[in-house]
Amino acid sequence: MSKNLLLEIGTEEMPAKIMPGLVEQLNQLANIEMKNARLSFDDVKVYATPRRLAVIIEKSSEIQSDENLRKRGPSIKAAFDKEGNPTRALQGFAKSQKVDIEKIEKEGEYTWANITNKGKKIQEVLPVIFKNLISNLNFSRSMNWGTEKERFIRPIRWLVAMCDEEIIPVEFAHVKSGNISRGHRFLASDHVEIKNAESYKETMKKSFVIVDQDERRQMIIEGLKKVSEKLNGILWENKGLLEEINYLVEYPTALYGKIDEKFLQLPVPAVVTPMRDHQRYYPLRNKNGKLMPYFLTVRNGGTQSLENVKVGNERVLRARLEDAQFFFDEDRKKSLENFRENLKRINYQEGMGTMLDKANRLSALTELFAKEWKLSDEEAKDLKRASYLSKSDLATHMVTEFTELQGEMGKEYALLDNEKETVANAIFEQYLPRFSGDVLPKSNIGRALSLADKLDNLTATFLRGLIPTGSQDPFALRRQTIGIVNILNDGKIHWDITSGIKKALDLLSDDEKQKNKVLLQILEFIRQRVKVIMSDLKIDYDIVDAVSDDMTDIYSVFRKANAVIEMNVKEEIELRQVVTRLSHITKDKNPVKIQESLFEANEEKELYKAYIEIADKLKAECEAHEYIKMFEPLKNLVKYINAFLDSVMVMVENEDVKNNRISLLIEVLNLYKMWGDFSKLV
Repeated sequence: MSKNLLLEIGTEEMPAKIMPGLVEQLNQLANIEMKNARLSFDDVKVYATPRRLAVIIEKSSEIQSDENLRKRGPSIKAAFDKEGNPTRALQGFAKSQKVDIEKIEKEGEYTWANITNKGKKIQEVLPVIFKNLISNLNFSRSMNWGTEKERFIRPIRWLVAMCDEEIIPVEFAHVKSGNISRGHRFLASDHVEIKNAESYKETMKKSFVIVDQDERRQMIIEGLKKVSEKLNGILWENKGLLEEINYLVEYPTALYGKIDEKFLQLPVPAVVTPMRDHQRYYPLRNKNGKLMPYFLTVRNGGTQSLENVKVGNERVLRARLEDAQFFFDEDRKKSLENFRENLKRINYQEGMGTMLDKANRLSALTELFAKEWKLSDEEAKDLKRASYLSKSDLATHMVTEFTELQGEMGKEYALLDNEKETVANAIFEQYLPRFSGDVLPKSNIGRALSLADKLDNLTATFLRGLIPTGSQDPFALRRQTIGIVNILNDGKIHWDITSGIKKALDLLSDDEKQKNKVLLQILEFIRQRVKVIMSDLKIDYDIVDAVSDDMTDIYSVFRKANAVIEMNVKEEIELRQVVTRLSHITKDKNPVKIQESLFEANEEKELYKAYIEIADKLKAECEAHEYIKMFEPLKNLVKYINAFLDSVMVMVENEDVKNNRISLLIEVLNLYKMWGDFSKLV
């Protein structure tokens, strides 16, 4: 008969933002622990609220499966004496394994014991499993409390550990398990008896705790939409906010509050950011997309005294928006450009100057980009202006108070100063993408300014020796580098990024040796991010390896990979074999100028003729990044290469002839390498 298992870890309120990761981690741990314990089961379900983590394992086997092991003993020479009698070594081995000496087997040069560990009842192994589930959870930051040595994300206050109706004894940080949980902090009894694992979810619901985060999330969505419809508005949805609220409440109830009409005269970001990011409220818009004088929020509780809750939330938001109004009014006493000089009072990074220095570097970088990207005169002019104003909003009162508004208020203030819309948009777009899945800059000016900002951040941090390692990336350089790659791909920009990195390094350092070292480090860092992105796109690792040797033009790397996939080059076995043979023959060889007069065999003459006929065309196709058009000529060249390799001796005694043949093969191989190193395909 199967068993249902329950472990609930009750804590003080845990940070909402880490909860999705903990749910996934606990699920993985439970699966691993059960499999390692040789216990079969149907499913693992993990539930989480601000005050608890719970795992339910459905239909677990009652007894472990038997474990059959084959253990190696002493060598046959050491196990038996000259007369063939067991030595002390063998006797000790047999005793330690609890096996009769007669059952010891000989195989190869060693003795072996076959051991069967009978499965234990589930009640005997669950204390260890449950203890491991608690102690093996990893947190970026953990704590201990009181005199406890054990650590957890927050102090543990209760444990529920059960196998059906039976309590499983577990102890962690002097908290002993039982069958008593705790209901909602305000709406229910402090002690809730769990009769069995199967009834856990419904029992907690009666105590006003919705333990299932998916069910709770749906309640929040439905509640918010119901209130929105009542107000004839459209909810300004935000997945991140929804997920955070979901792990802040145990029993959600949606409600709304009013916003003073005067605050709607502020720029939209100045209203939405204090509302959403600071107070976790949802803005409401009308059918035309304009803000309505309402906000929506979710309380951790029922419908009692909703009016009091509404008034309290209105009072808090009003104070926040009064601050925003004051900062806005102060800021508008001068133009955005006039804030630029104040940037010299804001440090950038240690040893890397001020934000004014950074703004000046962005101007120099984008000037280079405008030339190399061949922007129009108007685009170059707008880019210069956007770069000049790019960081000015950091010195405003509004951004000083609400740092999340960097770029957004720069855009709003630029528009109020009658700057061109393209300039204002670029000031905002420089920070895109801000997080995984965020939108990318859509204008060339925005792309250029965003790349300049990220390359400056990357080079400055690398020059300081703060290269991301393991999970440590305090300056979010991985995210920014992925942003660089995605911007170049989205904009279909063919550009030698080495040029931009070198310029960024020149603006920050005069140490040539250090700059050369950091250049290679940054290129390798970018290469690794490209490989990660390609892996996420389900591009085979060998295709990635084949096209990623040259990372100077990032967009072309993706085009090369897609061309390999589209032309199914991996199935062109003969072509791949030819490239591999050429790679082996020419490895570590240096070419000389090819002389037709040194050709002796018809096969080498034919190969050279075929090479000459397609070389210029292929180089032109490569420069135009038309890799698919290169396929047929390269495929047709295979028969000439095979004829050469099958009939012509390369390593002849005559050095001039040998070097001439090697040089021909190197030049032919280089035609393929313009696209990729197909010898790496498997």
